[in-house]
Amino acid sequence: MVENARSINIVATLILLIGIVYIVGPLYLTLTTASHSYEFMLQNGLTWSFGGDLLVNIKRIFTETSIPVQMINSLIVAIGDAVTTCVLSFLSAYAIVYFRVRWASVVFALILATVILPLDMRFVTTYQVASNVFSPLNAVLDVTGLNDLITSVFGAPFHAEWSILNTHVGLVVPLLAHGMGTFLFRQFFLTLPKDLFKAARMDGAGPIRFMFDILLPLSRTTFASLFVLSFLSGWTQYLWPLVASSTAEMQTAVVGLARLVPDEGAVPDYPLIMAGAILVSIVPLTMIALLQRYLVQGLVLSEK
Repeated sequence: MVENARSINIVATLILLIGIVYIVGPLYLTLTTASHSYEFMLQNGLTWSFGGDLLVNIKRIFTETSIPVQMINSLIVAIGDAVTTCVLSFLSAYAIVYFRVRWASVVFALILATVILPLDMRFVTTYQVASNVFSPLNAVLDVTGLNDLITSVFGAPFHAEWSILNTHVGLVVPLLAHGMGTFLFRQFFLTLPKDLFKAARMDGAGPIRFMFDILLPLSRTTFASLFVLSFLSGWTQYLWPLVASSTAEMQTAVVGLARLVPDEGAVPDYPLIMAGAILVSIVPLTMIALLQRYLVQGLVLSEK
């Protein structure tokens, strides 16, 4: 039994080492590529040895590209998505679990349906709504015939327009339509004693006080895990920021990196692109490093 266990450990260690090489290899090549000049790359191609132009390429990112401004946009989008998702998910799960909401199971099923239809699958309709937030209201007025009544009274139909494209609000709000956070909080709330809410009521704590004084402190690990996941999702979004932002000043860093690749047949400036990738990766890597413990605890405690 001991020999079998030892052989299993050896095989598992080899598999882990292969996985580490598979992950670390591209990262190492990114660093080496960013440390060379564009002329060196044209002559020698990608190389596994380090050069001395890493700081030069990073300086070029700040002087020749819009990546620094786009990183600020990415930070706004990621933090806005993470904070708002945590708050909305906590409140919705609290209402579903601790209140006698009629058709709560149906509501929860509809919320989970957003996981099946992510933003990448519905970005056309999302773009249509974002181009005019009042378009659903205008459609309802047209279908119900109320616009005909408004026309007869005021001489013109009601038609409101408000576009949130190319704004931070327009980049953040569509990312919030996702039910994973509600699912995580609901699963965590179900692991708590069922009589906890009744005991708090007997001690004189109402729903608001129970939420702030009892449920919020118990949910900090779930908050941290959902915050990290939502932050990374907002930071790495590509398709929606590409569609919803029309200027370089409003685009996110991931889109900005893709824009560094020339459209024509010229050889891309890979050292500059890899230096930008290093800068863009610093923020999410720091987030994971600081909140890794809470991320694991929150996901484990949410299971039931």
